[in-house]
Amino acid sequence: MTTTPALIPLLPAVLMGMGALLSSRFSAITRPWRVFMPLSALAFAASLYSAWPHARLPADLSWLALTPLGGLLAALVQLLGTVIGAFSARYLEGEDGQKRYAAALAGMLASVHLLLLANHWLVLIAAWSVIGAALQHLLCFYGDRPFARLAAHKKRLADRLADALLLAAAILAWHATGSGSLSDLARHIAAHGAGPALQCSAVCLALAVILRTALLPVHGWLIQVMEAPTPVSALLHAGVVNLGGFVLIRFAALLDHAPAARWLLAAMGLITAVLAGLVMLTRITIKVRLAWSTVAQMGFMVLECGLGLYTFAALHLLGHSLYKAHHFLSASSAVRQTRLQMLQDPAPVHPASLLLAPMAAAAVLGTLRGAGVGADWPWWWTVSLALAWAPLLWLPRQGTAGAALRRAAAGLILISGLGGAASLTHLLPLGLHDAPQAASGWLALSGLAALYGCLALLQWRARALATWRGWSYAGFYIDEYYTRLTLLLWPTPWTAAAKPAAPSPATWNAGASAANVY
Repeated sequence: MTTTPALIPLLPAVLMGMGALLSSRFSAITRPWRVFMPLSALAFAASLYSAWPHARLPADLSWLALTPLGGLLAALVQLLGTVIGAFSARYLEGEDGQKRYAAALAGMLASVHLLLLANHWLVLIAAWSVIGAALQHLLCFYGDRPFARLAAHKKRLADRLADALLLAAAILAWHATGSGSLSDLARHIAAHGAGPALQCSAVCLALAVILRTALLPVHGWLIQVMEAPTPVSALLHAGVVNLGGFVLIRFAALLDHAPAARWLLAAMGLITAVLAGLVMLTRITIKVRLAWSTVAQMGFMVLECGLGLYTFAALHLLGHSLYKAHHFLSASSAVRQTRLQMLQDPAPVHPASLLLAPMAAAAVLGTLRGAGVGADWPWWWTVSLALAWAPLLWLPRQGTAGAALRRAAAGLILISGLGGAASLTHLLPLGLHDAPQAASGWLALSGLAALYGCLALLQWRARALATWRGWSYAGFYIDEYYTRLTLLLWPTPWTAAAKPAAPSPATWNAGASAANVY
């Protein structure tokens, strides 16, 4: 028998589903936000119960399961959804189509809650598919903008491929275990390991997450959704695109027994993080830089999952959600601040600090590790973090010795704080168990070292990579080829003056080239 308190974790999905229905049906009588906002606030209150460590679902609802991380994410996503809804009501004041927008936003939040509770392959696949369908309506809110239509079409193709891969993964796992339950899958792996069918299932799952998380080479749609309203970008970057990280953590038991899938995740995550990080350096537009930053951060998160560092991936997921929601919703102030910075000449970095900064950061983290802070981190991950945080210790070539010492001290304190915060995260009751893989750790360390070398070279000899800058500004032309392939496999009119006929090859080339502007 189900009990009323145990059903509270289901309330956010039910309330937001009601919000989607009521916003689409009765908004002719009342404004859609007068329906959405009260239901969203109630859903957030209910989601706080899910974040409580002792919250449980009834045992007879075996197709659902409340995990500690899922409950925490449910509260975070609903909080962001409520804030973004309030922001949207002001942002879209006087716009047509608010009824459709509010209904799609509520439907997406309901589906996200369902995905976070999914304990069955079919529930997971259905919830993720509905999230993509609702997002399509939000991306095309301004239907007369060609790049919004093109981005939505490119995402549609990636989503359909991901759905097919998820179905293949589900069929293989179901055949191997005799059940579609994710809990039964984990128990089967603990007892019998992962045979060839489950190995193939893990690879299909990894490929599906790569497609859903906008990693290279299917990242272009995430850059071009800047044509959508700003609150849509905030929701997408803060609470939707990073769901792939949660799915990978949810299937940690499967990935730990599937080396091929983990190598695939580590390699694709590293390539995406490095290339997107380099492209971001050449961008000027604030929202586009934020979009490329999201691509790079998703690469890092998938890399962490491939390395078996699930606690770091969870921390990355939570921190990225809050960071990107704040930055997108405050994009106007960020534009003013960046313009002021562009009016000032950047202070050149002292060449010696480019070499000494990684050593100093590694010494700080090594000292913390020796004191028991982060003692369970692999040594190669400690060095990787030192490379990632080393720019905090770069010192200007000009200035007094006292100013340089104060800046260096501030950087060392910040790195110590970051290391301590990352270590404290491992103490949270998230129910995660890391399984580091040393072989792929060397791959990650080499890639991050190469990225740091490029950043240092740009600071030391700005003109040394002049040819690279052209390639980087064009996104290394990866999205151009993907756009052409998309319109070749699934032709569609994407301009404002759309015609029923399929676009010609000349249109494909023009669209693919124009996409690189973003």
